[in-house]
Amino acid sequence: MKSKNYSESIIKVFKKDGFVLSEPDVLLDSDYIIERSGENFRKIMLTFEDDAGKSMCLRPDLTVASCIKYLKDNSKANSKIYYSGQAYRRSQSLNKVINYQLGLEIFGSKNKAIDDLKVLKTITNSINKIKIKNISIKVGDVSLFKQLIESLKIPERWRMRLKRHFWRPQYFEDLLNRLETNSDVDPSTVELDKKKFFEMKNIDQNKEVANRKVSEIISRFDRKIKDPRSFKENKKTVKIIKDFLKINCPLNKLEKTLSNFINKNQLNKNVFKDLSSLKNLSKLNSKIIFSTNFGRDIEYYSGVVFEIYNSSQKEIARGGRYDGLLKSLGSKKNISAVGAAINLNNLKI
Repeated sequence: MKSKNYSESIIKVFKKDGFVLSEPDVLLDSDYIIERSGENFRKIMLTFEDDAGKSMCLRPDLTVASCIKYLKDNSKANSKIYYSGQAYRRSQSLNKVINYQLGLEIFGSKNKAIDDLKVLKTITNSINKIKIKNISIKVGDVSLFKQLIESLKIPERWRMRLKRHFWRPQYFEDLLNRLETNSDVDPSTVELDKKKFFEMKNIDQNKEVANRKVSEIISRFDRKIKDPRSFKENKKTVKIIKDFLKINCPLNKLEKTLSNFINKNQLNKNVFKDLSSLKNLSKLNSKIIFSTNFGRDIEYYSGVVFEIYNSSQKEIARGGRYDGLLKSLGSKKNISAVGAAINLNNLKI
């Protein structure tokens, strides 16, 4: 079966499931993408300057391109679209610069659990339609990590760091090491902060220093002093995070696995607030594998993520939830969104 036949069969499934064709632009503003979607795209984009000297690129990602079109069209309602086209990315292999993709997106989804399942089910039905056998599915949910971090007794600045850099595994490991050893804390600086704080409490609170009122500066110092930058439980906290990232189990056993993790580490019973999407996905295939350490390579994912592999363990489809991406691209508010794409380059019988 040739690529054209693959596409025709897959598109029939997309249409049957209620998705409508959308054709996102091929040329995009490269600075706009990097600024709003993350530096992760810079290293893979194929860029050039137009006649006016503006930096442009061939679309590196059809999800981002579809989001830009959705906003450009001033769409507001729930939208179920599919696309067929090419994404252009730098690669170590010169014959893989062009990625042929068939994908779908649901923008403004009203029920996340239902729509997450809808996307994965449509994709798997499409793959089954073209008779790709012995597929395997791996699932993750990056929101669970964020929920865990929010539950731990660590300084707010560390919460922000760990969540912000979760998608950069190597740097993230360095952060954990620094948290565990307090290597970024200078005790003399902490003591100096305390000294200045008490000195400034005794002067006129309305006096301005460097264009800021003393009361504002004191408020900032107060937050820094109360920030427990050096405490004995750092090692325990880092161990909890590392243990969490080792969780790898059948999706239908995730709830029990998380419960054991919570009990072992004496965490709040309600750490992981909503598992409805993951429970829904487990209905699709009892052999789906869940991993907490999965889905960290794309910065814009915010919830469920998944990949589908063929019998040779080559990725043939991937997708996930990205509720913050449309706002980062210019929307005035977050718009819930979930999507996935099939990589036609990797489809073989």
